[in-house]
Parts: sequence; C-alpha cells; structure tokens
Amino acid sequence: MLASKYFLSTSKEVPSDAEIISHQLMLRAGLIRKLASGLYTWMPLGLKILSKVENIIREEMNKAGALELLMPAIQPSELWIESKRWQKYGPELLRIKDRHERDFCFGPTHEEVITDIARKELQSYKQLPVCFYQIQTKFRDEIRPRFGVMRAREFLMKDAYSFHLNKSSLEETYNIMFNAYQNIFKRLGLDFRAVKADTGNIGGSASHEFQVIAQSGEDILAFSDESDFAINIELNHDLKDGDPSPDGKGKLKLARGIEVGHIFQLGDLYSQALKAEITDETGKKIPMQMGCYGIGVSRIVAAAIEQCNDEKGIIWPKAMAPFELVIIPVNDTVKETCEKIYQDLIKQNIDVLYDDRDSRLGAKLADCELIGIPKRIVVGDRNLKNNQVEFQGRMDKEAKLIGINDILGAL
Repeated sequence: MLASKYFLSTSKEVPSDAEIISHQLMLRAGLIRKLASGLYTWMPLGLKILSKVENIIREEMNKAGALELLMPAIQPSELWIESKRWQKYGPELLRIKDRHERDFCFGPTHEEVITDIARKELQSYKQLPVCFYQIQTKFRDEIRPRFGVMRAREFLMKDAYSFHLNKSSLEETYNIMFNAYQNIFKRLGLDFRAVKADTGNIGGSASHEFQVIAQSGEDILAFSDESDFAINIELNHDLKDGDPSPDGKGKLKLARGIEVGHIFQLGDLYSQALKAEITDETGKKIPMQMGCYGIGVSRIVAAAIEQCNDEKGIIWPKAMAPFELVIIPVNDTVKETCEKIYQDLIKQNIDVLYDDRDSRLGAKLADCELIGIPKRIVVGDRNLKNNQVEFQGRMDKEAKLIGINDILGAL
C-alpha cells in the first residue's frame, strides 16, 4: 500500500475526552472517529486491524466445527417477552417501534433469535450437536459510555450458540470452544487468562471469562503462578496476593484484566422458555441443552493497545498489526530503490506500507511508531552506496544495517 494513496490521519494532540491510553492512541493514530456518545466510525486503518482480528476468530471457529450464519440486528419484542427478558434486561435494551407501532429492539445478544431458529429447524436428536455463530454489530444502551470502543454502545461481537441432546454433549462442545478461544487469543499474541466467572445477565450454569491482562482493566483476577487456576475475585472476595492457590499448586497473583470473551453452559434456560424441543432416541420430546460463546471483537483491539504501548504509541502483536513493514525514504533520490523494494515485497505477499508522502522524515518515523508497524526500513543515499538499508523493529532500541537482498530474511 502506498501511503500517498491511503488515508492516514494522525495527530500529536492527546484528545481531552479520552481517559485511557487505548482511546487516546486509537484517536491519535486515526483508527476511529467519534460520531456520538458510544458510537464510533472505524476508519480504513482501524478497520484493517479489526478485520485481521475477525479473520483469526472466523478461522478458529470454523476449525472447531461451528457454522457461520447472520441474524437480523433488529429483533421483535415477542421473542423477548416469551423468554421473560423484555423487562428484565432493563434500560440497556434499546427498544424501538416500527411504523405500525410494533415493538422491536436492537439486539444486544441473540439467544432468543437463535433459539427460535433451532425450534423451527431442529426436530431430531440426529441433527445434534450443532453450533452456529455470527460476527455482527450489537447495541447496548450503556448508561455511561466511556473508554472509546472499550465500553461503546455499538460494538462488533462474535456470538456462537450450540444445541445438544444432553448435558454431556454440551460439556464436550463447551470444552471444544474453550480450546478454540485459547487458540484465538494465543494467535492474536495477547497475554490473557481464562477465569471462572459469574453468568450475569446471560444466565446458565458454568461460565469462563477470557481476560487480557492490563493495568486499566475493570476486573481483578487471582491466578496461580504455577498452574492454570484463575478466578475473577467477584466470586471470592477473600483471595489475597501471595495466598496459596486453591488448587494446591503455587501462589496466587492478583492482576487487573479486561474481559474480551465469555462462554456459558446455558442448559435449558432458553429452550424451556421458548419451547425449543427435540425428539430423543425413545421418541420423547425434551428441551435442548444450549451453550453460548461470545467474543468482543472491537474490544480486543482496544485491549491489545492497553497491554502493548509505550510513550511513542502502539506496539501491535504481529497478527494484529495493520502492516508488517513500512519503507521510508530519507529523500527523493532514493525513491526508485524504495519502489523496487516495495514491489519485490508485494510479490512475496508481505503486507507492506511504502511511505511515499511528501512529508519530513521525522514525521514519517513518528507516524509509523504511533501506528505501531512492527518493522521499518529506512532507505538513505549513504547506506545505498554499500547496497544497505536501515532495519529496525518497533521494540528495538537501535537500527541495524542489512543488505537489500537480506530484507526478506530479516522479516
């Protein structure tokens, strides 16, 4: 991508209404723009990052056997009344009327809709288990939207729902989804913990949250330094840093976390309410067992920035970076060489940005650090005499000289 043809809109100024670093850096780097309270436009650079997150989630969900569909964002009130959540959900549920004065809502989640699909489409136990998922815009009318996309009213979410004949089948798929989530967050390059958690508004029995470790996190986690034990301390307020881990392995550490994923064993909570029944092996009709699995896709982008940043800007994990490499010319006399390097890298399927803008070198360097491009090549006359360029990683203190023919190897 040529920077002159791309829409880069960076700023040195820290926005006055941005309280946390991810909100500040997303605005400064030109990833998002505010439309209204809790509503943001994803600009081309931000959408490129968001799409990379989305693609990894989609790949792992497909690998886990889930089937993608897309449900309407607007939902009729009848389903919510049937599940008894129309009033229970409270003012977070954005209620709207159509021209015929019929009640609808902008979906904050899709348990009712997917259960309605299941009761109409699934009749025999031979069709089970099955898991559906979507990546779609949700809306929750937060009383106080803040922290940019971290707690926005409109957000992008991956929500999945599984249907089962019995609890053992539900538990089996729950474990498959647990492992899929582990794979997703590992591939995204995030430091995270899977913790036991409260089921909250969704309901059901067992649940786990997936928390990205970050100082700005709203949740406090307790986890063992020697095992996988981890828990949100809202379930046990007595846990202290340095206590023996309840599983008998190691000591507890306390840290703040940002919730980016949540999985639930719903059981028959919604299938009972909406009469989503299946015929079992004996011919008897029974309510299906359900699981629910959510990921805050847009929230992941902000959480990654909260975890990975410095005084210069964003430090993206490789899988989420908008570009893998940026090429920066020192002056116009080296642009022909830069163009050749750029074209050669494109042929090798490298996601590269060539900063051919008519801007000062210092401004270009500052922009690539703010945006968080993992690696950069600076091409200057003096080094070109020796057929070399400066190569530097985003976390490297100093650049090193490498041969032009060694660029691919350095990547």
